[in-house]
Amino acid sequence: MQIEKLNTNNLNALVELYLKLFPNCNYTEEQAYFTKALSTDKETCFLLKKEDNYIAFIHLNLRTDYVEGTSTSPVAYLEAIYVEPDYQKTGIGKLLVEQGRQWAKTMGCTEYASDVELTNENSIGFHKNMGFTEVNRVACFMKKIK
Repeated sequence: MQIEKLNTNNLNALVELYLKLFPNCNYTEEQAYFTKALSTDKETCFLLKKEDNYIAFIHLNLRTDYVEGTSTSPVAYLEAIYVEPDYQKTGIGKLLVEQGRQWAKTMGCTEYASDVELTNENSIGFHKNMGFTEVNRVACFMKKIK
């Protein structure tokens, strides 16, 4: 297995994996988004490749706005992580989280954060197993103004 940083050669593989995690997203829009991410050092992805197949990724961002439960800036933010179902619970997620931690250190971060939907018990359990501490729960509301 090999971990690769996002580049033009693995961009399409990332978008294909991303759409497995977020199937309601649009391929063209995500491809444009991650193409733009290639030109900044404040955002990156790492993909895990087994033989000739990409089977997992982690998407990371540097946040300078307020991040719940943190006290420094910038904060490394785990935006998304995905491992193909056949490879889940094999340690690949842990490898990617560690890769993200190493990237965060090189970017001068001392804190690493993430968020999870309140109903996503699998992801909540994963984050806890990776050493993240839950710092808050929130439900968001909106009302249209007429």
